[in-house]
Amino acid sequence: MSSLELRSLQSAIPVEKIRYDDRGLVATIIQDYLDGTVLMMAWMNQESLHKTLETGETWFWSRSRQELWHKGATSGHIQKVQTIRYDCDSDALLIGVEQLGDIACHTGERSCFHQIEGKIAAPPGDMLSQLFEVICDRRDHPNESSYTCKLLAGGDNKILKKIGEESAEVVMACKDDEADAIAGEVADLFYHTLVALAHHQVDLKAVYRKLQERRK
Repeated sequence: MSSLELRSLQSAIPVEKIRYDDRGLVATIIQDYLDGTVLMMAWMNQESLHKTLETGETWFWSRSRQELWHKGATSGHIQKVQTIRYDCDSDALLIGVEQLGDIACHTGERSCFHQIEGKIAAPPGDMLSQLFEVICDRRDHPNESSYTCKLLAGGDNKILKKIGEESAEVVMACKDDEADAIAGEVADLFYHTLVALAHHQVDLKAVYRKLQERRK
């Protein structure tokens, strides 16, 4: 992170306004800055927050070891801070990061919030990311009864034909000015486009990065 980016990060939050609890800690949620997936929750104290702002990487306070810890220092799964926000009461932080290695949990999972009733499940993220994960799973574990698998098996000829058809249907729905039809046709177009991404081994996050670059 450049010195200009660090200064921008440091100016994003008035550290003197952060309200710590009686232990001198503030709850901190870590989130993927591109797709919004909640990666983990940890605690910061004043020193770890300052180190996070100074370095552009997350630092926390370990309640069990009673010491600072630099996320990813031993595993290499460092978190590059992209955004930082505080809530309306100034007693909780929300930090958007680029998670190196795409693993935040010590179990090797992407997110610490990966369990549902004791089962491993996809962490909460935006709908497109969750759908893309399902499509990639179909690609990697084919099932003959799956429509997605049939599309992938047909390759570009079948996938691109469907994208062309769905694009035309979006145009027609817009021309007819039917809100529900427009939403449905765009949903179909999104889905078939995600299949094309998966087929060509292009990560959805690469698309998000392009959008973010253009937004800047």
